[in-house]
Amino acid sequence: MKTLLLDTLAWDLVLDANGNIAVAQEPYQLAQDVASAIRLFSGELWYDISQGVPYFATILGKAPPVQLFKQYMIDAALTVPGVVSADCVISSFEGRTVTGYVSFTDSSGNTQTVPIA
Repeated sequence: MKTLLLDTLAWDLVLDANGNIAVAQEPYQLAQDVASAIRLFSGELWYDISQGVPYFATILGKAPPVQLFKQYMIDAALTVPGVVSADCVISSFEGRTVTGYVSFTDSSGNTQTVPIA
């Protein structure tokens, strides 16, 4: 399945040199898909509301245990086709700010990381 390329700052569509909507290429495509999965709120994906991280229900304004937050990130990354393993590293969980990354390995054995933003 093709993934539309998103601008890394605005997280919006990008055009290619011909003015068409750009498509992401491997290996970046998988990293972008994982980043999208960990940013997806539960119920936000209109065609499959079972997907997503329960940000409103258990994270935002709740101060969940760090291990629970990490497990949500890992579970979200593992929903991406081609991802065979994932880990979440939290370097800071202070106040309302979480800093860290999700590291994942694809079916070809390649490992990549995406920041938690």
